[in-house]
Amino acid sequence: MNWLILIVAGLFEVVFASCLSMAKVSSGKVQLLWYAGFLVALTVSMLLLIKATQTLPIGTAYAVWTGIGAVGTVLLGIFVFKEPVSFLRILFLVTLIGSIVGLKAVSSH
Repeated sequence: MNWLILIVAGLFEVVFASCLSMAKVSSGKVQLLWYAGFLVALTVSMLLLIKATQTLPIGTAYAVWTGIGAVGTVLLGIFVFKEPVSFLRILFLVTLIGSIVGLKAVSSH
Protein backbone atom coordinates (compact mmCIF):
# COMPACT_ATOMS: atom_id res chain seq x y z
CA MET A 1 0.00 0.00 0.00
CA ASN A 2 2.84 2.41 0.79
CA TRP A 3 4.23 1.95 -2.73
CA LEU A 4 0.88 3.20 -4.06
CA ILE A 5 1.00 6.14 -1.67
CA LEU A 6 4.52 6.90 -2.89
CA ILE A 7 3.41 6.82 -6.54
CA VAL A 8 0.56 9.24 -5.79
CA ALA A 9 3.03 11.48 -3.93
CA GLY A 10 5.24 11.48 -7.02
CA LEU A 11 2.27 12.41 -9.21
CA PHE A 12 1.55 15.36 -6.93
CA GLU A 13 5.17 16.40 -7.47
CA VAL A 14 4.36 16.58 -11.19
CA VAL A 15 1.33 18.72 -10.34
CA PHE A 16 3.32 21.20 -8.28
CA ALA A 17 6.00 21.51 -10.94
CA SER A 18 3.30 22.10 -13.55
CA CYS A 19 1.70 24.77 -11.40
CA LEU A 20 5.05 26.58 -11.24
CA SER A 21 5.33 26.39 -15.00
CA MET A 22 1.85 27.83 -15.46
CA ALA A 23 2.44 30.55 -12.86
CA LYS A 24 5.46 31.89 -14.73
CA VAL A 25 3.37 32.51 -17.87
CA SER A 26 0.40 33.98 -15.97
CA SER A 27 -0.23 37.22 -14.18
CA GLY A 28 -2.53 38.76 -11.62
CA LYS A 29 -5.12 36.61 -9.88
CA VAL A 30 -4.56 33.69 -12.24
CA GLN A 31 -0.90 33.60 -11.27
CA LEU A 32 -1.86 33.61 -7.58
CA LEU A 33 -4.19 30.66 -8.20
CA TRP A 34 -1.36 28.71 -9.83
CA TYR A 35 0.87 29.47 -6.84
CA ALA A 36 -1.93 28.35 -4.50
CA GLY A 37 -2.21 25.13 -6.51
CA PHE A 38 1.55 24.73 -6.15
CA LEU A 39 1.35 25.05 -2.37
CA VAL A 40 -1.54 22.59 -2.08
CA ALA A 41 0.12 20.02 -4.37
CA LEU A 42 3.46 20.46 -2.58
CA THR A 43 1.82 19.90 0.80
CA VAL A 44 -0.07 16.82 -0.35
CA SER A 45 3.05 15.41 -1.99
CA MET A 46 5.17 15.90 1.12
CA LEU A 47 2.55 14.46 3.47
CA LEU A 48 2.18 11.38 1.30
CA LEU A 49 5.97 11.02 1.11
CA ILE A 50 6.13 11.18 4.90
CA LYS A 51 3.44 8.50 5.15
CA ALA A 52 5.21 6.23 2.65
CA THR A 53 8.56 6.52 4.42
CA GLN A 54 7.08 5.19 7.65
CA THR A 55 7.59 1.69 6.23
CA LEU A 56 9.75 2.13 3.12
CA PRO A 57 13.50 2.83 3.23
CA ILE A 58 13.99 6.61 3.02
CA GLY A 59 16.72 6.44 0.37
CA THR A 60 14.65 4.27 -1.95
CA ALA A 61 11.42 6.15 -1.31
CA TYR A 62 13.00 9.55 -1.91
CA ALA A 63 14.72 8.40 -5.11
CA VAL A 64 11.51 6.86 -6.46
CA TRP A 65 9.46 9.94 -5.49
CA THR A 66 11.94 12.26 -7.18
CA GLY A 67 12.17 9.99 -10.22
CA ILE A 68 8.39 9.86 -10.69
CA GLY A 69 8.29 13.64 -10.44
CA ALA A 70 11.14 14.06 -12.91
CA VAL A 71 9.79 11.60 -15.46
CA GLY A 72 6.26 12.93 -15.16
CA THR A 73 7.37 16.54 -15.47
CA VAL A 74 9.50 15.80 -18.55
CA LEU A 75 6.63 13.92 -20.20
CA LEU A 76 4.21 16.72 -19.35
CA GLY A 77 6.68 19.21 -20.80
CA ILE A 78 6.94 17.22 -24.01
CA PHE A 79 3.24 16.50 -24.50
CA VAL A 80 1.58 19.58 -22.99
CA PHE A 81 4.14 22.38 -23.11
CA LYS A 82 5.64 21.26 -26.46
CA GLU A 83 9.20 21.06 -25.17
CA PRO A 84 11.74 19.63 -27.62
CA VAL A 85 12.24 15.87 -27.97
CA SER A 86 15.60 14.37 -28.87
CA PHE A 87 17.07 10.89 -28.94
CA LEU A 88 19.31 11.63 -25.96
CA ARG A 89 16.46 13.11 -23.93
CA ILE A 90 14.36 9.98 -24.48
CA LEU A 91 17.37 7.72 -23.81
CA PHE A 92 18.03 9.34 -20.44
CA LEU A 93 14.33 9.32 -19.60
CA VAL A 94 14.19 5.57 -20.28
CA THR A 95 17.34 5.12 -18.19
CA LEU A 96 15.70 7.01 -15.33
CA ILE A 97 12.55 4.88 -15.55
CA GLY A 98 14.70 1.74 -15.52
CA SER A 99 16.47 2.99 -12.42
CA ILE A 100 13.17 3.65 -10.63
CA VAL A 101 11.89 0.17 -11.50
CA GLY A 102 15.22 -1.30 -10.40
CA LEU A 103 15.08 0.44 -7.03
CA LYS A 104 11.58 -0.88 -6.48
CA ALA A 105 12.65 -4.40 -7.48
CA VAL A 106 15.58 -4.54 -5.06
CA SER A 107 13.76 -2.87 -2.15
CA SER A 108 13.20 -5.12 0.85
CA HIS A 109 9.64 -3.79 1.36
